[in-house]
Amino acid sequence: MDQLVETTASASRQPAEPGPAPAPSGCIRAMLAGIGAYLPETVVTNADLATRVDTSDEWIRERSGIRQRHIAQPHETCTYMAVRAARAALADAGETPDQVDVIIVATATPDQAFPATAVRVQGELGAGGFAFDISAACSGFVYALSLADSLIRSGQAQNALVIGAEVFSRLLNWQDRGTCVLFGDGAGAVFLRSGRGRGHGTDRGILSTHLHSDGRLGDLLYVDGAVGRPDRPGHLVMNGREVFRHAVTHLSGAVTEALAANGLTAADVDWLVPHQANARIIDGVGRKLGLPAERVVVTVDRHANTSAASIPLALADAYAAGRIRRGDLVLMEALGGGLTWGSALVRL
Repeated sequence: MDQLVETTASASRQPAEPGPAPAPSGCIRAMLAGIGAYLPETVVTNADLATRVDTSDEWIRERSGIRQRHIAQPHETCTYMAVRAARAALADAGETPDQVDVIIVATATPDQAFPATAVRVQGELGAGGFAFDISAACSGFVYALSLADSLIRSGQAQNALVIGAEVFSRLLNWQDRGTCVLFGDGAGAVFLRSGRGRGHGTDRGILSTHLHSDGRLGDLLYVDGAVGRPDRPGHLVMNGREVFRHAVTHLSGAVTEALAANGLTAADVDWLVPHQANARIIDGVGRKLGLPAERVVVTVDRHANTSAASIPLALADAYAAGRIRRGDLVLMEALGGGLTWGSALVRL
């Protein structure tokens, strides 16, 4: 069922280079005004998977921290889930679809090669403006958030719907216990609204985003097939050991970069909301930052890895529980196939 999270906030971004003090009127910022989420109703536990593949609850938990995942039914397409998360975010922000300027959907599992899932979402919502997809695997939401922030700050859009939506269950080889136990389906969305800030780290909203990729590492995590390669099975392939090794290093670097760009330290961070890939990776990044476990949002145990949807789903979950509150400084980070990785620092 649809999940709605209450939040109203504003946003800002630290300039890349030092400059003169901002004008009294302030500068344009991308303000976080609403959050929404959708999870498929069907829950598959580790015990359920053990009846289908050679695995066990103990084996899965020990290696990933996952105990269950949500799996989409045939009617729960990428568009279907994205629309419901978007509606929840709009309702939370007190906005209507006709006020939307741009929709960006981060997904590696679109319903069609084209049109973009975002365009389908636009049609279902009855929204105006323009819409497009972005593919950066598990880093997709951070990438999409950065693009939306830039569009708002440049004045090309007054507001934006940013959605992460995935149906990874349709990419999995259900005979491969090394990958099929790790992923789930779902969608999360945020609504960003143009506002004003002062231009430094005490502002609310998106303070900065930092994006990276290294195509030389593309064979560590990929899907073996596409529209242009019908001879391939189209299943997810992963070198888990190597992904883990790169994840902790790159993610720690990305979050340190975000803090340095804003003149902040880990002590200033109220919450780390990481991509929910693996409990051990999350723990590793938290330890490198010196953040106590109680300040790290973890939903991988219930959601598994939902790729581009995992950060907004985790954000929505923590806010609905009353853990994350308005005014909190939230650090988001993700790493995905490509390899791609990045971070975003947001004050709600």
